[in-house]
This record gives sequence, C-alpha cells and structure tokens, in this order.
Amino acid sequence: MKPIHLHHVWDYTDVDRAFWRRHLEDWLPRRIIDAHIHVINPATRLEPMTDEMRRQYWVNEVDEPIDAENAERCIAVTLNKRQVKCLAFGTVSLDFDIETCNEYVRVESLKRGWLSLVVVRPQWTAGKIADELSKPGVIGIKPYYSLIGRNRSTRDAYLEADIFDFLPHHILEVLNDRHAWVTLHVPKADRLGHPSNISQIREIRRRYPEIVLIIAHLGRCYTEPHAMESIPQLADDPGLYFDISAVLNPAVHRIALEQIGPERLLYGTDNPVVYMRGRRQWHGRTYINRLSHDFYFNKEREPPEIEANYTLYMYEALKAIKDACQAAGLTSQQIKAIFHDNADRLMRSILDGNAR
Repeated sequence: MKPIHLHHVWDYTDVDRAFWRRHLEDWLPRRIIDAHIHVINPATRLEPMTDEMRRQYWVNEVDEPIDAENAERCIAVTLNKRQVKCLAFGTVSLDFDIETCNEYVRVESLKRGWLSLVVVRPQWTAGKIADELSKPGVIGIKPYYSLIGRNRSTRDAYLEADIFDFLPHHILEVLNDRHAWVTLHVPKADRLGHPSNISQIREIRRRYPEIVLIIAHLGRCYTEPHAMESIPQLADDPGLYFDISAVLNPAVHRIALEQIGPERLLYGTDNPVVYMRGRRQWHGRTYINRLSHDFYFNKEREPPEIEANYTLYMYEALKAIKDACQAAGLTSQQIKAIFHDNADRLMRSILDGNAR
C-alpha cells in the first residue's frame, strides 16, 4: 500500500502496518487516553529554529510543531479504529507565544472532546493561574524548567534548577485549592533520582495533597539503572502517578509495574516526537537513538537492511509496554487501566470537583 504522510519527515508504511497487525491490533485496548501529547499552532512561533539550534540537541531536529487537525489525523492513522481522547498541551519553549498557544490548544481540544493543560511560567501570579484554570476544558498545568528564562545558546540552561524554581509555592497553592492536575517533567542531569527531586516531590505531596501530580516519562528514567535507583524511592505513595510517555525500554516498564503497579501508570505518547522511525538502544545509563533519516545527530547508522525494517518509535514504545505487561501477567482490566481508566478516573475527579 502507498505510504501515508504523518508529520515532519515521517510516513506510515507497510512496515508499520505489519508491525501493528503482528504486535498491537489484538492486544491494544479499544479505548485510549493519550495523557501526554503536544499540540502547537506553528503560527505561534516567535523565534525561528536555526541550524545551530538543531545541532544543540537531537530533539530540536525532530520536534516540529503539529497543529490540532494534523495531530488528530495522525492519531487516526496510527491507532487504527481506537477511540482516542487526549490531554493536550502546547510547547514548553519561549521561542513561541506561550499564552496564544495555550488558548489555541484549549479551543481546539474542546472541539474534539479533549481536555488540556496550561503551559505556565513561574513568574505568573496566583491570580493569573486561577484565571487560566477557570477556563472551560482546562484541568491543570504543565510547568517546565526551560520556561524560567530564555537562552537560545542551549536548551539546558536551567536543567539543574530545582522543581520549586519553575513550579513555585504560590502556584502550587492555587493548584491545591483547585484540585488541579500537574504533569511534572523533572529537572537535573541525574533525572528522577536526584535527591532534590525526590525530596521536593515528597514535599509537594505532603503540603499540597489535593494536587493530582503526574511525573512525566517515568521521571525521565529511560534506562534500567535510572529506573532502579529512583522509582522505588517513590513507590510507597499511593497518590502519586506516573505517565509512561516516550519510554521505549521494556526493562523500565517492568520495574514500573513491579514497584508502582498498573493502578498508578498512565499512557501517553509525547507526540509528535515519537512518530520518528527507528529504534532506541541502551548502554548502561545512556541511550542512543537509531533513525533512518539523515539528521545531524544520526551519525551511527545501521545497515540499510536493518533500517528498512524500522517502525515508529510510538509502536516500539507500545511493544515495550506489551512485553512488560505480558511478563508481569497483567489482566485485561489492568491493561485497560493503564491505557484509559486511570486517566479517566483522575480527569473525572477534577471535572466533578469543578462542577460543584
């Protein structure tokens, strides 16, 4: 069959169709909530992406903005005949008009029966946060350390910030009062396991217990060592949740299922990034992305016969989840919880509270 264009340089091909039929079609639940997807109106960009910036970090080469219409179209192609709802939010870069992008995401999400999060800057007042949370369709926020300030020479100028530097207490107080959702991308080169991340997450849970706190990407634990040293430290808090977006490592999913359990895991993609074609390999505490496209960062290419069988990172992530679930002996109901029911329950709790 003819390839279908997805997004950026990525297509949907017969390789993907075969992978879907073999590994996912009969296993994936019929209803899905993508609790971590970026939707961005390209017109909200304020500063151009330069070749110099693309060479700073691999994500800069692949993370092209995707608008709501194309996001919905790509979901229909890749998650064939599934009923999919999204929790969408915009960009976490000050190269875009954050506020205009937030409103675009909110309006477009409402049209599609989705919900949305507001991308916030730490400098915003409590009143502004309250106003944003009062808008229809908004159930919480997406903070990020890069929103502390602009630095076009590096994406990681604020990587070593503390959580409270970009998610300050005056914002947390409003969120707690509103019983709002927070999708938290943890800082630090050491990822979730850094002592300040562990202590500040515990402090948030202690001081602001009404917040629905979701740790994104399993705390950026993409390798087994990172997962082993960090996830067990937070496993004993039944009110703390994790999304599994962009995690392609079946060993990490296994650790999450063993330590956290399926009741506190939420499916997400992190699209449009994981429409990439290729595979990820792990070496200790590091990983390498293998792709078939001629990106600057893609220096270590594999033989053409291997690259020809690459599928979408999105599908590789789903296969990794499947393998871990099967190894753990999860029931169909537990699998449905990860892909739909956990997120649905948390969203409904917020919406019901707002309606009172």
